[in-house]
Amino acid sequence: MDENKIDFSLKTMQLLQERTPPQDPGMDGPVRRTSRRIREKQNQEKNLILSPKCLTFTSEKNDSEEEDIEEAGVKDDKESLPGYREGLSEYELERLENIRQNQAFLSSLNLPQISEALRPKPKPTQKGLKREKTETEMLPVRKSLRIQNKGPQTTLTLDTTSYTPREPEEKPKKAPGPIPLDPINLDEHVRMPEDLVKLWNEVSLKQETGTSDMKSYQQMLQKLSINDSCVVKVVKDRICSAAFHPTSSNLLMAAGDKSGHLGLWKPDASWGDDGVIYFEPHSRAITSMAFSSHPCNLITVSYDGSARSMDLEKAVFDEVYRSSSGLKSFDFLSTDCSTLLLGEWNGDVAVVDRRTAKTYESLYTMAENPLRCVHVHPVQQHYFAVAESRFVNLYDLRRLKRRNNLAVGELDGHSRSVSSAFFSPLTGNRVLTTCMDNTIRVFDTSLMDGRCPVLKSITHNMQTGRWLSKLSAVWDPKQQDCFVIGSVDRPRRIQVYHESGRCLHTFRNMDHLTTVCSITAFHPSRNILLGGNSSGRLHIFTDSFIN
Repeated sequence: MDENKIDFSLKTMQLLQERTPPQDPGMDGPVRRTSRRIREKQNQEKNLILSPKCLTFTSEKNDSEEEDIEEAGVKDDKESLPGYREGLSEYELERLENIRQNQAFLSSLNLPQISEALRPKPKPTQKGLKREKTETEMLPVRKSLRIQNKGPQTTLTLDTTSYTPREPEEKPKKAPGPIPLDPINLDEHVRMPEDLVKLWNEVSLKQETGTSDMKSYQQMLQKLSINDSCVVKVVKDRICSAAFHPTSSNLLMAAGDKSGHLGLWKPDASWGDDGVIYFEPHSRAITSMAFSSHPCNLITVSYDGSARSMDLEKAVFDEVYRSSSGLKSFDFLSTDCSTLLLGEWNGDVAVVDRRTAKTYESLYTMAENPLRCVHVHPVQQHYFAVAESRFVNLYDLRRLKRRNNLAVGELDGHSRSVSSAFFSPLTGNRVLTTCMDNTIRVFDTSLMDGRCPVLKSITHNMQTGRWLSKLSAVWDPKQQDCFVIGSVDRPRRIQVYHESGRCLHTFRNMDHLTTVCSITAFHPSRNILLGGNSSGRLHIFTDSFIN
């Protein structure tokens, strides 16, 4: 009986020793065996801890890597991703895929081009007229009522005795008759430069006009360039008109601004401010100008109602015509430039002979709307075009009456006001119109017997706003079927078109052409193009370097 109890107790102790793990000497009590569920959880946590991987951008897989992956039992669901080493976790593959998509999105944004467009604009050139220093108006010092021992004011009693704001003064009109030719930026005792007078009276060469092949004409345009010496401030305010002197041996330009100032610029001259001489013949904007033939004079018309002729030999601005209404445009009615056709803002057209003392030879009422442009046919000079608000009509000077005149040709299709209308330079078989409906139109005027058909309509943005001069497409006087116009698009540009609507060349320059050049013109005999902007600067594109 006792032996059986002893055997049972020995078997029980052996079983307990087999089930209980050996104890660590440093432990206070027995350690309990870990269950299978806990061990599986610990193994899962160990698998989540990733060792650092080295990413390599190789486009091909070698055999040894594939064998290692197969032995490890790793299954790659994104084997289509190029350039990544296999064996990465799902998290890493997803991260790399996000990086690839972000890079593709950033590359689609064209950030280099955007950064180029947003880079700081270069400062405009400081050549030409210098900026006048204006004194800052000092306002009275504000005094505290508390320091003056005054109570709060219950009514609006302002003390206006110490400060009176200055109201803008209206510019008075110039006196009738001739005005002395006194440059503003030259001293009183300094006479007009003799080389300017000599250049002024130089007989110009006969200009060659025609229709050359487009390939050679485009090559000529591509050779025209601009540099820092080709941008000069000629007038103080926004340029409203500009013209080239007809001489071909030298380069002389004139520009008029919205304040009635006139600037002459010869790039390589030493007189004035970097070759600029500055006058004030008008009190309001100079809307149009042109050089007459020998003897050379510069005819200018203005919103102040006066038309003047600049004569360097007499050193005066002669008054050619004076009207109670503003003058917008004019043209020569004869080859010797002695007779003028002037368009008034009130809708009248005046014929003026500079050789007589009459105010005008004849006066015709064309429309109730303002006349924005008048232009004479280059061959049959009794025909002329008139831009009347939304209408452009052709008239015969021999059939005109004082009122109620009928047009011999109508140029229809404009839905908004027309800025300009010009005959083609050699034959007059085309009329080029610029309209505020964002369209340039070319009309066939070879037969002026009713409605003239439209040959081509070209879409062009004309929305210049109130701070820029209106865009006007003007013919190249050396080329029968090509014209030039400025643009408000970015980057800033000047474009040359063929009458078929094809853009032959676009002038761009990120360093020197950074503003809208509303006023454009080609030289009558040389390969030179000018553009005038709203800050009074002229930009010259030429094939020869200007010192």
